[in-house]
Amino acid sequence: MSKPRTYQTEAIIIKKTKLGEAGRILTLYTPHLGKIQAVAKGVRRPRSKMAGHLELLTHSQIALARGRNIDTITGTQTINGFLPLKSDLELSACALYATELVNQFAADDVEDYPVFQLLLATLQRLCQGGNSDLVLRYFELQLLDNVGYRPQLEQCVACHKPLEETTNAFCPSAGGMLCSSCRPTQPFAYPLSLEAQKALRSLQGGDYETI
Repeated sequence: MSKPRTYQTEAIIIKKTKLGEAGRILTLYTPHLGKIQAVAKGVRRPRSKMAGHLELLTHSQIALARGRNIDTITGTQTINGFLPLKSDLELSACALYATELVNQFAADDVEDYPVFQLLLATLQRLCQGGNSDLVLRYFELQLLDNVGYRPQLEQCVACHKPLEETTNAFCPSAGGMLCSSCRPTQPFAYPLSLEAQKALRSLQGGDYETI
């Protein structure tokens, strides 16, 4: 059965690229279609009615028409413009960092509803103010978990023994923590205090209500 010629979806705009004199190719992260690209014709013209609804870091309801190679946006309405992010340079940088991570980790056209919800919650949390660094560390750990790269923080990734309550080391290439005995085997391992390890475990196992 063929797909309908038109469809609608929620989406967060995570990337935009100029196309021709007045258009853009937008990268959209959606709850049920994953990461998709679509053309927004004439959106760079001053009087474009869709322009404000298709800015970066905007959560919108979008109507699209299917195309042979790429779909075309035919209508859109803002759900949440995340105005605090766009009026604060530091918060904007944090939000763009989060969307860039999603863009890099997500494959095209692969549904991942938990990642959509994570990104949406992260943008909402950044809008609330507070410790943006802590928000991003939580986002990073949860994103890694969702895409299958959950770092091991409870035991040594080399000898598989539980970590002692002391300074241990984190090794990105090994996928997690190293105990003091195994640390010399990995040149690119970074010492973490006991407090830092506890914080990472709390972020990995918690949610935005508890951090």
